[in-house]
Amino acid sequence: QVQLVESGGGLVQPGGSLRLSCAASGFTLDYYAIGWFRQAPGKEREGVSCISSSDGSTYYADSVKGRFTISGDNAKRTVYLQMNSLKPEDTAVYYCAATIAPMGLPAAHPSSYDYWGRGTQVTVSS
Repeated sequence: QVQLVESGGGLVQPGGSLRLSCAASGFTLDYYAIGWFRQAPGKEREGVSCISSSDGSTYYADSVKGRFTISGDNAKRTVYLQMNSLKPEDTAVYYCAATIAPMGLPAAHPSSYDYWGRGTQVTVSS
């Protein structure tokens, strides 16, 4: 049974940093794509960053390029999202998602991912 559990969210001041973790169980990370998505109140869920275990390719939304970094540890079955220079507009529930992707990254859209965690709240506020 595939299970994804996010952790690392919290309250941080603008300009601060957080590292989110996504622990996967029920499958190895081989040939999977793992994505981080976020959803703010009243807004649609959007792709933030994704990583492919098959070819190492990554994706970043324009709004987070240069500030967020995605990485994975196959041995620990964990994917991380390092978030630096956080802004109030980064406030959202952050979700980890996974899908089988032997040929690289699928589109960074929620419909491309099959398995989801429950999310972790990130609040950026002074």
